[in-house]
Order: sequence, then structure tokens, then C-alpha cells
Amino acid sequence: MAADSESKLQLVQRHIRAFPDFPQQGILFRDICPILKDPAALTAVIDLFEDHVRKNHQQLDLIVGLDARGFLFGPLLAQRLGLGFVLVRKKGKLPGTTVSVAYDLEYGKAEVEIQEDAVAPGQKVLLIDDLLATGGTLHAACELMEKLQAQIAGCLVVIELQELKGADKLKPHRVFSLLRY
Repeated sequence: MAADSESKLQLVQRHIRAFPDFPQQGILFRDICPILKDPAALTAVIDLFEDHVRKNHQQLDLIVGLDARGFLFGPLLAQRLGLGFVLVRKKGKLPGTTVSVAYDLEYGKAEVEIQEDAVAPGQKVLLIDDLLATGGTLHAACELMEKLQAQIAGCLVVIELQELKGADKLKPHRVFSLLRY
């Protein structure tokens, strides 16, 4: 099993492209688009997340995906686990009554929101996104979950940029990263 997981991780890693100086000078952008283009690589990502969740999170109610790339992995994982999936979106993108949180980005400010009735008090949730950099977006999503009185089981990301220490910002919530750079 460990060898199988390692080969899946290697497959995923081979499908991540690095683009220097994007979106601005000094940033090394990690592109997950090749993972989405390759069915085997995408399956490997979901297999690895599923294995982690089944081993570490026995009782969950929902997977919460962050705009926009959490929407790519989250529904697939939720379906595999037999769970519901809910969206955390950029401000102004959801209909109905919403709850929002403002936060700082590396190069500006942003705001995320969720529909007020998307998560019920006490529901156990796992948040998912493609990348953890400084932790601003995931931290804001955790704040949204706390506003809705959800129980946060942890966070899942495909890639963690360790030098930016985003996982520190998310404590006490645990972060599971497939790949760390």
C-alpha cells in the first residue's frame, strides 16, 4: 500500500508545472492544470485524499471547497466518501442570504462567503483547496465555518508552499498536504 501511495504521489508531482514570476515578479506559481488534464493523475489525487480521510476522519458531514480550485477536487472526494459538498465563494457570487469574512492576500484584500444555510451548527466539515500559501483564504474559510458553528476536522491541499508558513496561520486546525515545496 505504501508503495502504491508513493507511486501516486510521484504521478501527481510529475503533473505540476512551475511558472516563475507569475502572477508577479518573484512568485513561483505551481500549476495544477496538467493534473486535471490527465485522468490517472486526477484519480491519484482523489485516491490519496480519500485514503487520508478514511484513516483520519471517521465521522464527517461535509466537504467544503474553496473558490475556485477547491471546487475541482472537493466534489469528487465528497462523492467517493458519500458526503455532501458546499461552496465557499468570492464575495458576490452566491444567491440568497450569505455570511462573509474579509481577509488579506499577499497582494491585496479579498472577501469570501458561504450561503447562510449551507452548514448547520455542529456539522463536522473538512475544507479543501489546491494550494496553501500564506493561509489567508483557508483561514478565512475556517472563520466562516466557526461563524456557522461547524466543527472543523481539518484542511486538505494538493500543494503546500512551506516557506510561506500558511499552516501556522491555520492552527489549531490540522492541514494535510499531498506535496510540500
